[in-house]
Amino acid sequence: MAKHYDTLETRTPEEREKALMQALPQQVAHAKANAPFFSHWLKDVDPASVTSRAALAKLPVLRKSMLGEVQKKDPPMGGLIAVPLSKARHIFMSPGPIFEIDTDDPDYFRGARAMHAAGFRPGDVVYNTFSYHLTPAGIMMESSLKALGCVIVPGGVGNTELQLDAIAAIKPKGYVGTPSFLKILIEKAAELGKDISSIRHAFVGAEALPPSLRQMFVDKGMTCQQSYGTADLGTIAYESEAIQGMTVDEGVIVEIVRPGTGDPVPDGDVGEVVVTTFNRAYPLIRFGTGDMSAVLAGPSPCGRTNMRIKGWMGRADQRTKVRGMFVDPEQIAEIAKKHPGLGRLRLVIDWVNQADIMTLRVEAAAPSSDLEKAMTDTIRTVCKVGGKVEFAAVGSLPNDGKVIDDIRKYT
Repeated sequence: MAKHYDTLETRTPEEREKALMQALPQQVAHAKANAPFFSHWLKDVDPASVTSRAALAKLPVLRKSMLGEVQKKDPPMGGLIAVPLSKARHIFMSPGPIFEIDTDDPDYFRGARAMHAAGFRPGDVVYNTFSYHLTPAGIMMESSLKALGCVIVPGGVGNTELQLDAIAAIKPKGYVGTPSFLKILIEKAAELGKDISSIRHAFVGAEALPPSLRQMFVDKGMTCQQSYGTADLGTIAYESEAIQGMTVDEGVIVEIVRPGTGDPVPDGDVGEVVVTTFNRAYPLIRFGTGDMSAVLAGPSPCGRTNMRIKGWMGRADQRTKVRGMFVDPEQIAEIAKKHPGLGRLRLVIDWVNQADIMTLRVEAAAPSSDLEKAMTDTIRTVCKVGGKVEFAAVGSLPNDGKVIDDIRKYT
């Protein structure tokens, strides 16, 4: 079987750069001509002049944190798409809320290449545990698996024992989902005596993969590789079998810029990941993800020749990801509005027993079990992920402007 997905992965860096820079002005022109937002956003830009990375770096950065406001002005897509909404196949809603689409284009999210690198092949039965409810993850993975020619079991999340029964009966070769849910499945299978040893390849994402957790999967006889992407952009980069950084996908241009600016940093320096995609329906130009990473020097031992990045290295702002869902400072403000009369709120995110733990610390003059329950329900409603509430004396939380405090340390 072919080691690489196609010949694009092994072309020379010079060939790749020439092809990207030839396509870039056409994509900028397409966005300006067909997406109302970009018609205004890039109104002073001559697309024909954007033929180099230096020229691209002069364009403004559209940051993900801006999408909510842009889309509120012209719901649901804010004039960001370059096709009529009727051409979309799905409309998704991510926390924020932020809306995304897909179309009937094969492998719209460009995940098949990354899954091939993870060992998946046509005909493999793959168990997909990403959510199919409003958020795009489940269908993102399904569309890429379909493009690769795999047989898909739409497991979704929850119902752990029922899922173990399905895995034991169907015997899938691949797993797609978060690493934390795979850990839950493995531990529950051992407890109940269920056989899930058919799973040989795990393709994980949406949260951190510490070395100790990856080793747990390897010890169970699985390979485990991760990818990095967003619902807006699709796949940005992915691990190969070398497990040395992440190879940038062939369908995007990645820049690493100084946070808060659009200025590229020297290779090796940590900065914000900014991506330009060649998606014709959703032509994002210099899209600031808010994620931090750095270029990893040198070629990959796997033979792929594209740029590598070091993977996810934190957030350029306080926005963070918990169990696969983004949590924003704006959501904490919304929680506060639903429970007036409180002092400061501070969401603390930690990593305990190989899982994300979210605790909302709340200054309250009159804490009660009823208030705790109500706020716990509000956290799940607003953030789409559960957390606990911990009360603190009024005035006791730090006055440092921090609303989300991510204290996770991965070992």
